[in-house]
Amino acid sequence: MTAGAGVLLLLLSLSGALRAHNEDLTTRETCKAGFSEDDYTALISQNILEGEKLLQVKFSSCVGTKGTQYETNSVDFKVGSDGTVFATRELQVPSEQVAFTVTAWDSQTAERWDAVVRLLVAQTSSLHSGHKPQKGKRIVALDPSPPPKDTLLPWPRHQNADGLRRRKRDWVIPPINVPENSRGPFPQQLVRIRSDKDNDIPIRYSITGVGADQPPMEVFSIDSMSGRMYVTRPMDREEHASYHLRAHAVDMNGNKVENPIDLYIYVIDMNDNRPEFINQVYNGSVDEGSKPGTYVMTVTANDADDSTTANGMVRYRIVTQTPQSPSQNMFTINSETGDIVTVAAGLDREKVQQYTVIVQATDMEGNLNYGLSNTATAIITVTDVNDNPPEFTASTFAGEVPENRVETVVANLTVMDRDQPHSPNWNAVYRIISGDPSGHFSVRTDPVTNEGMVTVVKAVDYELNRAFMLTVMVSNQAPLASGIQMSFQSTAGVTISVMDINEAPYFPSNHKLIRLEEGVPPGTVLTTFSAVDPDRFMQQAVRYSKLSDPANWLHINTTNGQITTAAVLDRESLYTKNNVYEATFLAADNGIPPASGTGTLQIYLIDINDNAPELLPKEAQICEKPNLNAINITAADADIDPNIGPYVFELPFVPAAVRKNWTITRLNGDYAQLSLRILYLEAGMYDVPIIVTDSGNPPLSNTSIIKVKVCPCDDNGDCTTIGAVAAAGLGTGAIVAILICILILLTMVLLFVMWMKRREKERHTKQLLIDPEDDVRDNILKYDEEGGGEEDQDYDLSQLQQPEAMGHVPSKAPGVRRVDERPVGAEPQYPVRPMVPHPGDIGDFINEGLRAADNDPTAPPYDSLLVFDYEGSGSTAGSVSSLNSSSSGDQDYDYLNDWGPRFKKLADMYGGGEED
Repeated sequence: MTAGAGVLLLLLSLSGALRAHNEDLTTRETCKAGFSEDDYTALISQNILEGEKLLQVKFSSCVGTKGTQYETNSVDFKVGSDGTVFATRELQVPSEQVAFTVTAWDSQTAERWDAVVRLLVAQTSSLHSGHKPQKGKRIVALDPSPPPKDTLLPWPRHQNADGLRRRKRDWVIPPINVPENSRGPFPQQLVRIRSDKDNDIPIRYSITGVGADQPPMEVFSIDSMSGRMYVTRPMDREEHASYHLRAHAVDMNGNKVENPIDLYIYVIDMNDNRPEFINQVYNGSVDEGSKPGTYVMTVTANDADDSTTANGMVRYRIVTQTPQSPSQNMFTINSETGDIVTVAAGLDREKVQQYTVIVQATDMEGNLNYGLSNTATAIITVTDVNDNPPEFTASTFAGEVPENRVETVVANLTVMDRDQPHSPNWNAVYRIISGDPSGHFSVRTDPVTNEGMVTVVKAVDYELNRAFMLTVMVSNQAPLASGIQMSFQSTAGVTISVMDINEAPYFPSNHKLIRLEEGVPPGTVLTTFSAVDPDRFMQQAVRYSKLSDPANWLHINTTNGQITTAAVLDRESLYTKNNVYEATFLAADNGIPPASGTGTLQIYLIDINDNAPELLPKEAQICEKPNLNAINITAADADIDPNIGPYVFELPFVPAAVRKNWTITRLNGDYAQLSLRILYLEAGMYDVPIIVTDSGNPPLSNTSIIKVKVCPCDDNGDCTTIGAVAAAGLGTGAIVAILICILILLTMVLLFVMWMKRREKERHTKQLLIDPEDDVRDNILKYDEEGGGEEDQDYDLSQLQQPEAMGHVPSKAPGVRRVDERPVGAEPQYPVRPMVPHPGDIGDFINEGLRAADNDPTAPPYDSLLVFDYEGSGSTAGSVSSLNSSSSGDQDYDYLNDWGPRFKKLADMYGGGEED
């Protein structure tokens, strides 16, 4: 081997313990068909000869290689029956690598397996010529000396006379397998990397990638001088199943000596994880009565170990079933998929509603001796199907109903159903199949009790049906399950008795309409309005009476209902509407309790010519001289056609002045014009009689008076104001008198207003003569002199408390009495106010008090000044505010309002009235 060959040797050096472990795993694992590797790599030259063998793939079908065939997806490369890959023609590889797929398939089972082959291009000219390889190119050379015992040489070398020569068949470098959870000791050597240039120059080795210089950091390490790579701690396949590292070789200056080489490290799985169920409790359901093999549910457990090995292959089994009825093995489970299915018949919800099944999942393909296990609970609910038809609790039921009643429950039908309550399989549906052809009854379902309520939906009549015999069938909302037949007890008979009650008489023809002419005389028989009593089996009498007769025109016979007129019927009356008069009658029986019915009689009144036409309008005005001004007249008739127009308007012959002064001109059948015949008619009011005749048979005439005002007119043909007054019948003297009266009235009003203003002025001037400060009637008196000071203590305060005891005090000398001192003498007798005064006595009371005050010598003058002495600094008397007025109790002061406006304020103060 030359020093400049630039060959990178990859030495796989595994310890004896690691090799022993791999051999133990190989013997324990079962045979698995397929390629030994998923990806094969080999170095080739750029120029390839036809038939040149490149590498060999290894395939095992576990039954021998007989029947195994190979093929590729490339036309340039084929695979022999022994797995050797060779070129089909001479070619030159233009790129650095070639990749294609090798497929092995079994002709007997038609199974197929694939592997990828990668051919890396290297310069091989120097290998054949003996020249030094170009810098940066890698080839694998084999040392002619035998390899070490624990060294695997991936690229065997061949020595001949011309030097090193590449063999036609190359070897693929296998990945490095490392068992997980190894106990060490660590670091543990995995492989040694060496370049053949290390004989010439010192080389430093390093590795990069995940697990080296990328997280997780420092899982692998390498001795930079020897190239030995180590694993530094136990591996966990569940965290990282493989690692891809790159090995680098540089000189001491950091210059690249060799191209990086890829290292693949696979972590060998160990059975260190139990199967874990996705859910700890699974809920499923299955219909009762299901056949064996019916799917129920699927339970799933996952194992974190390698699923391609027995460590991750989970198998399921049922451990226990509760309850064990009707069999202890009602269910089974697919050991690989976890599908739970029924295995026995006899599921009955009415007996067992729920099963609890304990399912166990074990890896190592279910080997209980070596595998790890876990359990979960499967709760299987037996769902209800309609396998129990509803059944009546009795074969017959009975009820009774009064006639003419509806929406009345007459009987309750009870049923029993063993299916799940309040479900379609339990809810009852009732149907009457016979006995009610007219549809008088229906059976409704009570949503709570599921009972059938026989209800009257159409009134029954005792006189027609005294009893009903119904046949009722009950079923469920959901149809019965397949193979289940209706029970004989799903049909029952219902006997309903009808009770007779007193029914009200009724009028067969209601409303009854009759037609006759108006004006028939009283006592005329109109019709017989009789009622019918539906109680045929009761001996009862019907009596008639009027209920409504607005005009009191009719009379009814109380026993037979014959109706006669009590007055003349008038179509034009206010009580008729649209020519129809309506009256209501009452028919009552003598049952217990009595019942009554009403009937309405409508009388259509045919019009007769019984109303003469009336002239319209009643008043009009016209100019005193003939012109185009005329009065349009017409007529109104209370009758209807043909007893109305066309009308005939004419003037009477008497008095003769009517036809002399007036004339009538016909306009049409309903209108005419009244105008002056003469050239001038004096202004005034004129009553013009006009005869109006209708077209009835026989015709009726009427002489109506129209008041016509004849007045002077202006140029426009309108009456003037003076003319209108004159026409009203007032002469010039009358008009002047009216105007003079109006002026006198206005003068009197003006004088009255002036007199009121003068009186008000005088009253105001008199008030100003009195000094407001001297008028003490409505003012508060102000006293400035309060006594002689605090030294004034000459008063006996006990006299204030006992004024009756003043008799023993000696009288002062005459002439020394103070002006405000009460003189000693006879007391005037003031009138005593009654306890309950009467408003009529108030005048007398005031007058008597006034006379007494005038005769009282002790009363001060009207304009005298009252002087008060000092009363002392203290007083043995208590506060006056603590005394209660004897009249402060509850007393009615409302009578003060009756004394006039001067006492109203006092009444408001003491009577609690509101201030203005």
